[in-house]
Formats: sequence, structure tokens, C-alpha cells
Amino acid sequence: MQDRPTPSPALMAIEVVEDRTATSRLDEGFLRLERLVVRNRYADGTLSEPYPCDVVRRRGSDAVVAALWARRGPRGVQVVLREAPRVPVYLRRTRTPALTDPRDYLTLLEVVAGLVEPEDGPGPVGHARRAAAEAREEVGLEIAAEAMASLGEGSFASPGTGDEKVLFQAGEVEEGAVAVLGADEVTGDGSVMEEWGRPQVLDLREALRACRDGRIPDLKTEVALQRLADHLGYLPQLDAWVHELPEEWSARHDSLGARPASGA
Repeated sequence: MQDRPTPSPALMAIEVVEDRTATSRLDEGFLRLERLVVRNRYADGTLSEPYPCDVVRRRGSDAVVAALWARRGPRGVQVVLREAPRVPVYLRRTRTPALTDPRDYLTLLEVVAGLVEPEDGPGPVGHARRAAAEAREEVGLEIAAEAMASLGEGSFASPGTGDEKVLFQAGEVEEGAVAVLGADEVTGDGSVMEEWGRPQVLDLREALRACRDGRIPDLKTEVALQRLADHLGYLPQLDAWVHELPEEWSARHDSLGARPASGA
């Protein structure tokens, strides 16, 4: 029997070893900053005054998130999230946020996510492949790309600063596979940044509550889980399924995620 890797020790802090801000070019590093001057062109032929606009870009413009879920007994739904450090959020502690927020944010709980890679291929098929790859890398779950389901069109993550679009997928996991998940099963992508990470399993309803009360302060995760609930026909506020509603109400139910994405 192959030896299982030793679980990683508890994460205590993140230290800044070097600040290269003043000596690096804007087009170096994982993120690229384009510092532009732009102007608007109007229908009557006039032009606006030029104005500055900074744009943050990275290797790819699209990222896939995977809402991984499993049934729990006859009516429950569990979701698999990933706990990992997020350095930019952790370093809020060195700034003075606009709102008082005493938390350190050493780690965050998020849905599984990753950048679409060229080898994934274009369109929904490529998105499903990336979702399956990230499920394997980030939480140690094997899900076939063909078993992934689109949760609708993507959304821009922060359109005021960058062009990244978040694409939503869902993947069902066997209840037994969720029960044996552990931190020692996570491989990550091999980078130091991802060497500390572990899966966590929550009831879908509790995970959505955590998004609202601040325990999961991640927007893409809240959107993905809401879309998942709609996709499954689950009503978290009632802890009920659409088919359990009175016939008059279930007949009027319209799953907002049921229509295929344009161009699919």
C-alpha cells in the first residue's frame, strides 16, 4: 500500500520577504497593470477629454469556478469548499480599510476555482474540463468533465479594474467520496502558493448563511452556491425542494439557470 502524505501543519502567518513594487515593471509578474489614457467617441462624432484608466490583466481572461455538491441522505445537500490562504486579503491588516474590520483573514473558504488554460479548449467543453481538473487538484475529487453542468453565463469579477470573467460549473460528488475527504488528499498545482489548502464540507444552506454573515466573504462563492441551489431546485430559505411546494407554486417556479448559455 502506498504511503499517504503527511498532512500539512497548521498555517500561522504569512510574511512579506521582499517588496518589489518600486523596482518591477508593470508588465512583469503574475498580474499585469496597463496604465492607459483613453477617451470616449460619441455618436455625433465628438470626443471626450482624455482620462486615465488602469486595467489589471493576467495570463487568461476567464476563470472557472466549480460548485461541487453531494446528496446527504434523502433531502440534504452538501458542498465541497476549499480553505486556503489569500495573501492580498490577508495583507489588509497592513492597511487602514474604509470600514473597521478586525479579522485577519489568514485563510478563506471558497468554491474550487482556476484559470482556463489553453489546453482546456474553448467554450463550455473547455470550461467543464477546467472545472474537473481543479476539483482534482484543489480538493482531491475525481469528477469526469462530461459530468459537469453549466450554471449559466459568466460574470465579470471586478469590471472596474479588470476583464476577468468568472464561469460557473457544477459537479455532483458521491456521498461516500465526500465523507472521506481529508487535507492529505490535496495535491494543488504544484506551486508553493497552493501547497497549503484543505477541503471543507458544509451543508448548502449553512454555506449560504456563512456567505451572508461574513464567515465566507467571497462573492464568487456566494453567486456559485446560489446558482447551484437554483440548478438543483432547492430553496435554501425554506429548506425545501421545488417539488415539495404546493402544486400552484411549483407550477410557477422558473429555474433561472435552466436556459442554455448563448453560443453553447
